[in-house]
Amino acid sequence: MKQHVSNLGDSFLIIADEFIMSITKNIVEDSFNGSNLVLTFEKFNGECSRQEINRLIDVCSSNNCNVVVGIGGGKTLDTAKAVAYYKKLPVVIVPTIASTDAPCSALSVIYTEEGVFSEYLILPKNPDLVLVDTSIIAKAPARLLVAGMGDALATYFEARACAEANATNMAGAQSTKSALALAKLCYETLLEDGYKAKLAVEYNIPTKALENIIEANTYLSGIGFESGGLAAAHSIHNGFTVLKECHHLYHGEKVAFGTIVQLVLENRPIEEIEEVIEFCISVGLPITLEDMGIKEINHDDIMKVAKASCAEGETIHNMPFKVTPETVYSAILTADAIGKQFKL
Repeated sequence: MKQHVSNLGDSFLIIADEFIMSITKNIVEDSFNGSNLVLTFEKFNGECSRQEINRLIDVCSSNNCNVVVGIGGGKTLDTAKAVAYYKKLPVVIVPTIASTDAPCSALSVIYTEEGVFSEYLILPKNPDLVLVDTSIIAKAPARLLVAGMGDALATYFEARACAEANATNMAGAQSTKSALALAKLCYETLLEDGYKAKLAVEYNIPTKALENIIEANTYLSGIGFESGGLAAAHSIHNGFTVLKECHHLYHGEKVAFGTIVQLVLENRPIEEIEEVIEFCISVGLPITLEDMGIKEINHDDIMKVAKASCAEGETIHNMPFKVTPETVYSAILTADAIGKQFKL
């Protein structure tokens, strides 16, 4: 690591959760042996919340760190980006999994201490450096890679909706043809290599298909959503965070089902919806409410999800038509009904 980051500063705050710290600390320390660079290791407590960000800002200040390094999964990386933003410092991102598009994005998703979505923190720039080791990601649980595919799955469909609505992207500007092309390439890569990459990770082996999916999950998805924009799928993900039954799911798993709901909301051709569902089945992403952990449908709870999805400021309002909690409620139940047909 040292050869890649030493030009950014001389005192590094290294943030990782307890497990990742236990397997990477010695590797990082060995990399810096023989240098006069200072390393401060601090464990991430698990939630990208305002409280955790502020705690780590204090650690950064008290140790006079001038570079922030995040090692781990999406919430760790989002927290590192937020700390670096508030401290006005460079940030280095080292993903150990490819479960979200967090590594490359200029965005942190903030949650409450209880894990409920709170807000998006839009950052003025992307990370200064992203270091990815395919062999490390190949050793991570396959479910995490699949969750990243679920997150990436929404990229093209949300970017397409934003383009049709002439909505602004995450940078507050208009989308471009190149942005939509990157987003489409993301989707095409998932269809081509997603299943093969899942098999590779199940056997802990790095392959070309895995490298392509890591690129799709992190770079194509990250740049695609920033430059293309977010729409209904991510808002519906945010809506599902209000239900305790869904708290065991990873971000991308909820986004995948949100993508199916968005396609229903748009009344897209059934062939397109079926293609997405068949992809989800092939890699193990949820296609029904039962897959999401909702064993018995409580219509009041589904309406709570729909209302949260349509909260003021949510990206669902980037859709090229008016969206209401009632239409989202209907789309969720219809998506569930379509998914159930594949279970027969």
